[in-house]
Amino acid sequence: MIVRLWHGRVDASKADEYAEFMKERAAPDYSSVDGLQKLLFLRKIETDVAHFLLLTYWDSMESVKKFAGDRPEKAKYYPEDDQFLLEKEETSSLYEVFYEK
Repeated sequence: MIVRLWHGRVDASKADEYAEFMKERAAPDYSSVDGLQKLLFLRKIETDVAHFLLLTYWDSMESVKKFAGDRPEKAKYYPEDDQFLLEKEETSSLYEVFYEK
């Protein structure tokens, strides 16, 4: 199994709106790809900045590539992200799961 981790920062005043956008736009997109096992959206607000983590669990690297393309570590963005994100990180992190309980 492969875990793909993406991080984004949003002004805290837009945190709720961005959370809704992620549920309505990103979740269906990820869920449409065969091989997605699990999807988690996480949020932590620190004063004026909201940090978002998106963790996706995939059955294989090939499944990640179906979603992200030939460079699975490259972050994927939607046009609407420009309204929210303080910057766009270029990459996501990929981890191989070697133990699960």
